[in-house]
Amino acid sequence: MNETRIRRLIEQVRRGRLPRRDFIVRLVAVGLSAPMAAMLLVHAGVAQTAGTPPPYKPTQRGGGGALKMLMWQGPTLLNPHFAIGQKDQMGCRIFHEGLVAFDAEGQLQPLLAAEVPSRENGGVAADGRSVLWKLKRGVSWHDGAPFTADDVVFNAQYASDPATASVMIGSFSGLKIEKIDSHTVRVVFDKRVPYWPQTYATALLIPRHLHAPYLGAKSREAPANLKPVGTGPYKFVDFKPGDQLRGELNPAYHLPARPHFDSVEVKGGGDAVSAARAVLQTGEYDYAWNLLVEEDVLRKMEAAGKGRLLITPGGATEFIQLAVADPWTEVDGERASAKTQHPVFSDPAVRQAMALLVDRAAIQTYVYGRIGLPTSNILNAPANMRSPHTKAEFSIDKANAVLDAAGWKRGASGGPLAVREKDGRALKFVFQTSVNALRQKVQAIVKQSCQKAGIELELKAVTAAVYFSSDVANPDTSAKFLADMQMYSYTSAPDPEVYMEQYVSWEIASKANKWQGRNISRWRNDEVDRLARSAEGELDPVKRAAMFIRMNDLVVAGQHILPLVGRPGVDG
Repeated sequence: MNETRIRRLIEQVRRGRLPRRDFIVRLVAVGLSAPMAAMLLVHAGVAQTAGTPPPYKPTQRGGGGALKMLMWQGPTLLNPHFAIGQKDQMGCRIFHEGLVAFDAEGQLQPLLAAEVPSRENGGVAADGRSVLWKLKRGVSWHDGAPFTADDVVFNAQYASDPATASVMIGSFSGLKIEKIDSHTVRVVFDKRVPYWPQTYATALLIPRHLHAPYLGAKSREAPANLKPVGTGPYKFVDFKPGDQLRGELNPAYHLPARPHFDSVEVKGGGDAVSAARAVLQTGEYDYAWNLLVEEDVLRKMEAAGKGRLLITPGGATEFIQLAVADPWTEVDGERASAKTQHPVFSDPAVRQAMALLVDRAAIQTYVYGRIGLPTSNILNAPANMRSPHTKAEFSIDKANAVLDAAGWKRGASGGPLAVREKDGRALKFVFQTSVNALRQKVQAIVKQSCQKAGIELELKAVTAAVYFSSDVANPDTSAKFLADMQMYSYTSAPDPEVYMEQYVSWEIASKANKWQGRNISRWRNDEVDRLARSAEGELDPVKRAAMFIRMNDLVVAGQHILPLVGRPGVDG
């Protein structure tokens, strides 16, 4: 389907001649994801509609008993501004809300906003420079204080202060939020933007009256970081970081006949296998999150008939990072400083060899099965932004040839498994990831290939609660990246602008920003920076998609980032 045809369909939706859902179905049929199809309508300023009603229609508040959830990576904090990983974001979402949220079809639905802005209702400026948000009236924080425009403005101030070290600093950059009245704010962008919701609109908000005294350097001292007060469906009861989280129904919740459950209990710890067993096989729990479990194990558990696996399309990509910075040298009190270069991976030949030693077919066949498909792209969703230009190859023979040509010679024994050396340095690397059976098996597959090419890997597994935490004192977090190689996944949203900020220079994680920057790899490229800035202001969705595809191709070509598999959401 060409650009002209898409624009005609958008205009038919605008005039009411084509239902929004039919538009999405047609574009999905030609390869776009449902969220991306919905975003095309958002970009075009087409008014939001209610969409397809969800299967569940609430009729009363409460009455559903306790919802028992398992998160083997349990939440470790409850301030969304410090939620560096999905486990903490999910914990925060029980209590906190944003202006809007995405529904199952990728359409924006209002939460703290009274309505989703559009061209038709006067919310979205035609020049792409500002958005007017009308806030829902009668909403209260859990302690009874009213939610107002002051809270929205405060969250932007809080996140934008570098001393706060908020993970949302990028979400609120390039814009300012102005208070119009007690329940209206205007977001003014530094330049025209194609994707006006960006991430500030879905960012979970915290109350001004409790966090204002802790603005800036004192941000981590706020009691509400661990005892949250939000506007969400549940009120805080108890929290033991990494272990247990409990909330009770909020009787004053602003959405009618919600929530259904009287309480929510989140149990952390354990591992993905035990979590899957507790839902699929024994039925002890109602829901288990992020079941990174081998395919054959899942099928055996499903056979018990106590629960079912829920696989949903998503944009998560599992990848290996080869360090750009030197994790073993300290500069100005910081290891893995962006001021340094990795002494071995700075050699393109070594990176090329490592890329050839990743057996994606084996990883999919023996580890992931239906919950992970091999990919050579770092950006895999939405579908129209998936690059057709990249390819991945597995060849131990070619890897050996590349290293031979680059002067990396076998060690003293000269045998086929001897470690290669050059200029006094050996190809010996520390390869870290989180504790998880799938990831440890992937590590083993990569190690086996590397041994045959004269590369020695020391495998390291870090407890997930530590690896994905934002603890600035802990040396084993993924953000500090104090290893030669590491592996994890990152998820793309319906619009990939923030996702691709993993590779821009201004998001490099460092001691100065308390390692809260999104660019954990420390890799940078001037053209990627330029494209990212251009994409921020490109209103044509086709041209913008081409920019993201080019960014993906540059990242992959650099070979510091090695994509492995594209992962859907997998829950029990």
